[in-house]
Amino acid sequence: MIRDEKKAPAKPRKIAVAPSFTRERALLKKGIWPVAGCDEAGRGPLAGPVVAAAVILDPNNIPRGLDDSKKLTESKREALFEEICATSSFAVAYASPARIDRDNILRASLWALARAVASLPDAPKHVFVDGRDRIDTVADCEAVIGGDALVLSIAAASIIAKVSRDRLMCRLAEDCPGYGFEVHKGYGVPQHMAALNELGPSIHHRSLFAPVAAARARHQAGARAAGLIEVHTTIDIEISA
Repeated sequence: MIRDEKKAPAKPRKIAVAPSFTRERALLKKGIWPVAGCDEAGRGPLAGPVVAAAVILDPNNIPRGLDDSKKLTESKREALFEEICATSSFAVAYASPARIDRDNILRASLWALARAVASLPDAPKHVFVDGRDRIDTVADCEAVIGGDALVLSIAAASIIAKVSRDRLMCRLAEDCPGYGFEVHKGYGVPQHMAALNELGPSIHHRSLFAPVAAARARHQAGARAAGLIEVHTTIDIEISA
């Protein structure tokens, strides 16, 4: 008996789309230039600052291979970082853990993005920012959701922000050994959580993030318990004497 088996329809292949210079070029043709892209790195970690970058690419000398920093290997990011720095105008700004605790992570990120744009050597006439929120800048500002995968200037900024932050976290690891900042860059991976529970939060941790606050409470409770034991031991010795 021959069965008439119907083949399942083939699933459409996902086509990888690389960011392009289309939006910047359209503005350039209208005489609107410089045009900057900006992005940040480090909203999710439990430690370290949010780092924002703004980049104005040279239309005649754009590094090849620019893409969303999350899609690139570390070695590729490092190489492109050097190329962007050599061929483009850029600026970097940092929002400290103290500012994040004071303002909240979103506001601190937007502040850093605006500060990076304001720090560019040449004031842009138009700014593309990754995400759904525009930033406070005198230039026209356009928020692009998923912009680091769509707009070349934003992709370049994502690389500058990511590499700058990763390098900073490696330096913070030297200042506060034991947390593994050089490995996980402050994200809440098991290694980091174990160190938090053992050592308690450092000055580089974001105090109001829930895992950090919980670790601080546990660490303080343990310290108080240890203090009570020491007091009891001292009393026992004095009574025995």
